[in-house]
Amino acid sequence: MTYLVGLDVSVQETAVCVVDEVGKVICERKVPTEPDDLVELLTTVGGGYVRVGIEAGPLSQWLVNGLAEANLPVICVETRHMKALLKAQQINKSDRNDARGIAQMMRVGLFKPVHVKTLAAQEQRMLLTSRKLLQRKLLDIECDMRGTLRNFGLKVGVVSTRNYEARIRELVESFPRLAAIVDPLLTVRRVMRQQLAILHKMLLNMVRADPICRRFMTMPGVGPVVALTYRASVDQPHRFVHSRDVGAHAGLTPKRYQSGEIDYDGGISKCGDAMLRTMLYEAAQSMLTHSQKWSWLKAWAMRVAQRRGMRRATVALARRIAVILHRMWIDGTDFRFTNTTTKTA
Repeated sequence: MTYLVGLDVSVQETAVCVVDEVGKVICERKVPTEPDDLVELLTTVGGGYVRVGIEAGPLSQWLVNGLAEANLPVICVETRHMKALLKAQQINKSDRNDARGIAQMMRVGLFKPVHVKTLAAQEQRMLLTSRKLLQRKLLDIECDMRGTLRNFGLKVGVVSTRNYEARIRELVESFPRLAAIVDPLLTVRRVMRQQLAILHKMLLNMVRADPICRRFMTMPGVGPVVALTYRASVDQPHRFVHSRDVGAHAGLTPKRYQSGEIDYDGGISKCGDAMLRTMLYEAAQSMLTHSQKWSWLKAWAMRVAQRRGMRRATVALARRIAVILHRMWIDGTDFRFTNTTTKTA
């Protein structure tokens, strides 16, 4: 007899539902959210498992790897698709009902699987997000000090990053109470800058050691951060059948609405990896506005800008960069600045 499993995961406990091929519930139970406990329960129930469904989430990658090591056919399901189906088929939301609904989805095959990233890609992603977090908090501290000191008529003005602390101390020198307030903030800012430099150096070393990232950087506008972001987001290039699918993965393809006689295309979907989409847009901006090296890709984007405007051209270029980087990864070739190949006898 074949069984199908639905797992509704929370931090402490996971609701498990096992059904057979006709939808009859065989087992419903809650176990601690640990791969060993889940494997032990499923082994006790027995039977040949066809699919084990789990919703994509913070713990899903860890659990999927643990269940896969036990030779269980685990599938990670796309979150929004699962939410829509569960909402349509149940009235009362509970962990038990969610697990039962996931098991039924596995039985009828009505689900969208998502890619579970490798451990290396997860580590790269964590480095990028941690670096971005420090950058954002550092900027928050600087802007907060600028705004609060302005209430006292103290204007920071235009100042370099290196001279920022000296400028703040110069302004509050005649205000002992303000100096006592900003001193802890300046200390935190100094420490955060030091730790940000450590993370950035770690990122650069990781990019230097990766031949794929170095190949990406042969394209104008693509720097170390963009290259590593693309590397971590795509993870395994062969999971995309066509290179053009990467644009949809980054949310850079037009969204469409069609109902009856109404049929129109809107802006980009913005569905997918937001970090990758942001980095691709920045790479496109850098190629169009900062890069001094001319290429066929930049010439194409400039022609689009003449017809549709710079903003649309930047989005179109970002989408095309995603496609070309994927093809460079698959073919193992560097970026070509001309789109014609020289034939040799």
